[in-house]
Amino acid sequence: SFYEELVSHGVLKPLTAPVEGMVVREGSCNYVAPQGISSVVKYYLEQSGADVSYEQHVTHISLRDGRWEVSRKAGPPEQFDVVILTMPVPQILQLQGDIVNIINESQKQQLESVSYSSRYALGLFYEAGTGIAVPWAAQYITDNPCIRFISIDNKKRNIESPEVGPSVVVHTTVAFGSQHLDSDPAEVQQVILSHLQRIVPSLPKPSNIKCQRWRYSQVTRAVPNCPGQMILHTQPLLICGGDGFTRSNFDGCIESALSLAEAVRPHL
Repeated sequence: SFYEELVSHGVLKPLTAPVEGMVVREGSCNYVAPQGISSVVKYYLEQSGADVSYEQHVTHISLRDGRWEVSRKAGPPEQFDVVILTMPVPQILQLQGDIVNIINESQKQQLESVSYSSRYALGLFYEAGTGIAVPWAAQYITDNPCIRFISIDNKKRNIESPEVGPSVVVHTTVAFGSQHLDSDPAEVQQVILSHLQRIVPSLPKPSNIKCQRWRYSQVTRAVPNCPGQMILHTQPLLICGGDGFTRSNFDGCIESALSLAEAVRPHL
């Protein structure tokens, strides 16, 4: 039903562009978000009617008079009746305040067992009208120590237009990502570009480049038995969830969201 709704609103479309080297599981269907994956999040936020505050870096969570006091890097602390944490699990364990003592030893062990792969993503952006002469929209690379995936993004999303310049997205291998996790991004960018040049020598020179370090890319080991969520404190409710409690794909996120909603509903 989630897929049907998103497809009916044009947020998702079935993937029709050619992707070389993709492992297709029998009975599965792949989708693409024409306006980018953030459009899925934006769609649900609009549906919810929630008042969303961005760029709020939470640092402390403490109990104050039967409510949660949440402190952030900038601005005064705020109080809430229910707190739901969906950031990567290692970042939950980095939070300060009463939460440190609220997480019991068994929960702490489960949360500490979660692991993530790390990688770099490189975006190459071109002027409108630039041609990229390759027969595929995206390609999985199996024989390169640095690059795992290349996508001609507008082609993959099936939104090619003469007014909008094409863009290329490159993902590194997991091994390369962890090996260079604390390297200078400018140096990493040069290494990725040199490998890309060898794989796709016909690529024109981009007008802009963005290199993104992705410390928590995909969950390689989720919370044992994948429960979808974990209640850290009942009254007031402090609960955590996200793909670290299921798996790193859209189905895993939906599964965790439904599990969280079920647990939060009695507290509303």
